[in-house]
Amino acid sequence: MPLTFGIIGAGRVGSNFARLVTQHGHIAVIANSRGPESLAGLVAELGPLARAATPAEAADAADFGVLAIPFLAVRDLPAAQLAGTPTIDATTYYAGRDGDIPELQAGRITAGEYLQALLPGVPLVRALTHVTAAELPRDGRPHGSADRRAFALTGEFAGAKARVAELFDELGYDTLDAGPLSESWRYDPFTPASGAAVGTDGLRTLLAQAEHTTR
Repeated sequence: MPLTFGIIGAGRVGSNFARLVTQHGHIAVIANSRGPESLAGLVAELGPLARAATPAEAADAADFGVLAIPFLAVRDLPAAQLAGTPTIDATTYYAGRDGDIPELQAGRITAGEYLQALLPGVPLVRALTHVTAAELPRDGRPHGSADRRAFALTGEFAGAKARVAELFDELGYDTLDAGPLSESWRYDPFTPASGAAVGTDGLRTLLAQAEHTTR
């Protein structure tokens, strides 16, 4: 049975995740800050399993939410519509783009923890922050393949993490539960895991090599 993904953000991560899920027969409801009409070209490319919507409409339709927006826009997310929906958090914080958030810059809290505090009713699973977006639609492999790539997951909601792990397995990827959101910095940009196409064992090694100075 097809699942519906409410994808908020239509940049590199959001658009390529939409390509991935529609390849597997699922529905992508895509939103951005510029309005549904701006997504006509992407929706036409993706075909009948995709449609454009507002962020609130995308969240309301979703079996899974996907957050793929610049971090500076996280306060505008439709929290009420996402409440209770397992949601993949693929946002990344860059101070030069997203502004001064002292607790993030000082490393006192991770971006995942910060967003979870803003969305307490949303079961967030932080994922895809160490992945080159263009690889998503083409790197999946059948379950059990020796060269299958793994994605790290962190979150506070065990049930949501389990559902996201099952989802990625269907989409062609293994996963590694890397713990709570306080550990999510280990696969942020500029860490050893960033961009690494490795399996579960290799990913575990790279996460262990991460140092706070690499953030």
